[in-house]
Amino acid sequence: MGFLAPWFLAGLVALGLPVYVHLLRKQTTVPRPVSSLMFFEQGTQSSIRHRRLRYWLLFALRTSLVLLLVLAFAKPFFRHKSVLASDKLLLVAIDDSFSMGAKDGATTRLEEAKRQALEVLSRKASGQKAQVISLGGQMRVLTQPVADARVLRAAVEGITPGDGHGSFGELGRGMRAMAESVHTPMELDLFSDMQESNMPGNFADMVVPGNVSLVLHRIGSNGAANWTVESVQAPGQLVDTKKARVLAVVAGHGTPAASRIVSLLVNGNVVTTKKVDVPANGRATVAFEGLDVPYGETRCAVRIDGSDTFAADDVENFAVKRADPERVLFVHQASDTRSPLYFGTALGAAAQASFVLQPITPEQAMEIDPTKYAFVVLSDVPAVPSVLENVLTRNVEAGGSVLVAEGMSAAHREHIPVFGGNVEDGHFYSRGASGASYVGTGEMDASHPAMKDAAGWQGAKFFYSSAVKPANARVVARLADGTPLVMDKQMGEGHVLLFASGFDNVTNDLPLNPAFVAFVDEAARYLAGEERMGGARVVDSYVQLRNPVNAQSGAQSKTAVDVIAPDGTRPMSLREAAAAQSFQLSRVGFYQVKFANGRDALLAVNADPRESDLQPLADDVLKLWTGAAAGQAETASETAGQQQGVSHLWWWIMLLVAITAVAETAVASKYLGTEREAL
Repeated sequence: MGFLAPWFLAGLVALGLPVYVHLLRKQTTVPRPVSSLMFFEQGTQSSIRHRRLRYWLLFALRTSLVLLLVLAFAKPFFRHKSVLASDKLLLVAIDDSFSMGAKDGATTRLEEAKRQALEVLSRKASGQKAQVISLGGQMRVLTQPVADARVLRAAVEGITPGDGHGSFGELGRGMRAMAESVHTPMELDLFSDMQESNMPGNFADMVVPGNVSLVLHRIGSNGAANWTVESVQAPGQLVDTKKARVLAVVAGHGTPAASRIVSLLVNGNVVTTKKVDVPANGRATVAFEGLDVPYGETRCAVRIDGSDTFAADDVENFAVKRADPERVLFVHQASDTRSPLYFGTALGAAAQASFVLQPITPEQAMEIDPTKYAFVVLSDVPAVPSVLENVLTRNVEAGGSVLVAEGMSAAHREHIPVFGGNVEDGHFYSRGASGASYVGTGEMDASHPAMKDAAGWQGAKFFYSSAVKPANARVVARLADGTPLVMDKQMGEGHVLLFASGFDNVTNDLPLNPAFVAFVDEAARYLAGEERMGGARVVDSYVQLRNPVNAQSGAQSKTAVDVIAPDGTRPMSLREAAAAQSFQLSRVGFYQVKFANGRDALLAVNADPRESDLQPLADDVLKLWTGAAAGQAETASETAGQQQGVSHLWWWIMLLVAITAVAETAVASKYLGTEREAL
């Protein structure tokens, strides 16, 4: 028994108030006429009878009322043995991330985690409910709270090795969400290798709620040595096999200095090997010159020969598509010879030279099928026939792309072909009122695929630019005066890239700048779709299947997408294939994807390189996470018994106060209605 506010017990002195009220009764006498007072003698009359308590029931009710009010304000409570260990919800979380595939002896870490989890489940009370959780790329609850041991065992045994990157921050967020609906005490047993790389940037993200007791079960040896192929740089599109170059980085985590044999594989066959010296706990780069692959899409990989305790990360996949150079349709005025010369030279100077320029005039383009070209360029064209513009617009909406260079012809027209909108004005900086002969570049969006070399634009001089309102287009680059220079507009499944100046050396000197080659190369790959389809991806990343603008506008694509997973299955249903905007790549291997714009791509997917560092969290971090000493954390799952509960009595006391007040009122009314001697 205890009191939360014991100072209110001083109010017990108010118990004297009912006593005082009941004893305070005036003595009254009836005056009687007397002829003479001479025979009366002065004396003291006893008043004992008047100091006696009367109305005992009323007195008891009033005293009880004061006593109950005092106790209610003091907030009494008492402790009791109420919460049993068997009443806790037992949560068994098993880390199935990529690193759990490492071996310690003959078994993998995941197999050991599942074995220990089954032991914990076997020790739970018969009526205690439990849930099984897997923690990889995301937290997944595999069962409902059940007490059936067979269901729980089947869920644990059904956990398969995953390829995702584990995150303790994801576990903390998941537990906080669960605590909003589960208010009973919970015990979370986590079986993991406790990788240091799994820790989020903010420690608060991994903290569990107050009603969750965290018990950590570390799996595996501390800091096992591991070699891995950390990254591979290779061309996604390949034209000349002799100019191809593959760069691979071999890294060692907790390893001594050693020599490793690295092999280049094409369609599963070793085509060349090299020896590389890897420093202790360091990195080394190995280069493979030339990549002889057949036409079409090829599955390639770089592999470290000689397995270690974690063989799964000794291979890095990448996909290569070999094809003849794609044609680019360049529509220009017959009098404009500089634009196709500069643009074609920059396109041919690219590293892989995977595009061939086909210059043509607007009149010659009337019978051209734009679907046979990687993309179309409209360079300084004063007028585009409506038939050609309609064909190009339909091609863009179906997944094609157009690059529009305004040039100086924009000063003589308003409508912008394909892009839409109007040219509001033309800025001739050489004739400006400020007297400046040119203007430089201003804000640049280096995150756009066509502007990766945005820093190289700093020295460019612009003498003319069209003034165009961006509307719903993305502004990629601006001039120093704020005029939009490069804009990207998405239309249907494709996009239109607008350059508000020209590709000659009259409106600007960008074609004479080295940055022009990088811009043309990056813009060409972006418009041709190579940026979205080429290169390797990381597990749990997303690939865009459709233009997201269509989903926002309510437009529906008429083309269904198709995804084939590394195991040969189709993970998407027919309904998802018809409406999905993106798809998560959840497994290591090669995905065959058909996009909504009709293009096919082979995507190589690799595990997150952070999973290869098997260094565990420090003990002091684990102690801070659990909020207890390491010994307490190890024995928390084995302790049984009871926990102290607290019951508050003030609500029941206030209920008695109300009942007593009603009874006191009734009794007082009865007594006051009768003839009495004193008030």
